[in-house]
Amino acid sequence: MTIRRLFAELHRQSRARQRERVREAKQAARNMERALRAMERAKADALRAEKAAQKSSAADAKRAEKEARDAYLAQRQAEVDLKNSEVEQLAEDLASILSSTIDVDDYVELGSLRTVVVHPLFDRPDLEVPVPMPAKPVLPARPVQATVVPPSGIFAFLRRRRYEEAVERARAEHASAAEQWQSAVKLAELRWGELLQAHAAAESARVAALAAERARYKRECEAREAECAEQNRKLDALIVNLGYGMPDAVQEYVSIVLANSVYPATFPVDHEFEFDAESAELRLKVHVPPPSLLLEAKAYKYSKQNDEIAVSSLPQKELRERYATAVHQVAIRSFHEVFEADRRGLIASIALEVGTNTIDPATGRESWIPFVVAAAEREMFSGFDLAAVVPVATLERLGAVVSKNPYGLVAVQARGVRRT
Repeated sequence: MTIRRLFAELHRQSRARQRERVREAKQAARNMERALRAMERAKADALRAEKAAQKSSAADAKRAEKEARDAYLAQRQAEVDLKNSEVEQLAEDLASILSSTIDVDDYVELGSLRTVVVHPLFDRPDLEVPVPMPAKPVLPARPVQATVVPPSGIFAFLRRRRYEEAVERARAEHASAAEQWQSAVKLAELRWGELLQAHAAAESARVAALAAERARYKRECEAREAECAEQNRKLDALIVNLGYGMPDAVQEYVSIVLANSVYPATFPVDHEFEFDAESAELRLKVHVPPPSLLLEAKAYKYSKQNDEIAVSSLPQKELRERYATAVHQVAIRSFHEVFEADRRGLIASIALEVGTNTIDPATGRESWIPFVVAAAEREMFSGFDLAAVVPVATLERLGAVVSKNPYGLVAVQARGVRRT
């Protein structure tokens, strides 16, 4: 992304969000939302009525069926109301292309584009937790030799041999148990050593991975900071150069202003321009959508008889007027936004073309078809009260050459128009 695109896009997004919020607030008061709510209610009523019809007794079936039918018709009418609200909104959007920018200050405070680094949180917090120590094996209890009670009494000597055998057997069993215990202890100690080694290896790997991830995170933070610093450095240079009226800075500032110009989504506009420092003139070319993209619907109507939504189209005369009016508004708006944003008066005049890229009916090839060719001097244009003008009359006052039928792709032939 070039610096021009960068700053232009940053400011465009900011102001686009602001203007979109205003536009959405205005739309909220319109019939569209009311139509949406009505359609949702109609759908709910239709669903309830349908369920009632299914559950009703034979005596109530006819009544429930009528209710279901009425709810369905209300739902279809709500769809029509929604479509008609969209048509009305489109008409208002096109009619307000100029008025929507009059109360907006098009000046761009470049200092507001200064950026501040916001680093994301470290994305590997799992590596900051030490590997848990393994559980130490529980050693078996040391075996204890069983105690053999010696015989007693007057006949003890008779049980002496049996006693000695029992003692010997206890010793042998204890020796065997002690040997098994020692083996178990050695095995447990060996296993414990292996667990400690595995833990040490895992912890070492964690520490190494954490160090690597922290180093990577640090590099990313440094890269963000460097990018931010470079962007702010370029912005500072732009502010200084614009103060001196440097041509590249003027052109870049204009790109920011025009990128900030938000048109209706149904009527997108693009710009090409070049600033001539010697004459202090901005040559501006404005691209509007071709008339083929203009919505031709006038109104929608629901027919109960065949359960269809019919659409009536705008008369050709009204379509021509609507498109031509939009083109004329774009021309005046373009003059206004650039002159208003240029508080330093660096741009003395604007040479403007407004047209579209589309298939030329005369050649069958995609071509640039100009609809308006005009020029305006700052001093003269600044004296207009745009809240009260008729755009085509303003263009005539400027000595513009205006297409007689933009909707029919009738191009103008004049170039370099100037009013003397």
